[in-house]
Amino acid sequence: MQIVRTILWVLLAIFIVVFVMLNYGEPQRVRIWLSEDPVGFDWPVGIIALVFWLLGVIPTWLYHRSVKWSLGRRIRSLENSIKSNALSQRHQPDATVDKPADIPAKPAETLAPTPSSPQKDNTAE
Repeated sequence: MQIVRTILWVLLAIFIVVFVMLNYGEPQRVRIWLSEDPVGFDWPVGIIALVFWLLGVIPTWLYHRSVKWSLGRRIRSLENSIKSNALSQRHQPDATVDKPADIPAKPAETLAPTPSSPQKDNTAE
């Protein structure tokens, strides 16, 4: 994929150089109105096109890079939180595993008699 990207950038650079060279003829007047008196510069058409193309591309490129950077930070933050949660759950002991086997779950006094056991009636004697 890197080779395709490199080829596209080389083709774009060649296109820009050819465009500037073909339009590098007679300079044109660029007027900038800052006050009552217009200020002007005499530039070739290719240079004018290149300058204004860069004025349009650079802010868009900077915005793209900032969004990509902030989304990358957000993704890394989420990945780190998932990793830390997974590690903390992995090292957290489970309550059923640590219970000793020799201690009964309920004490013997609290167990109710089963209906099949014979019951003695001491009041009849």
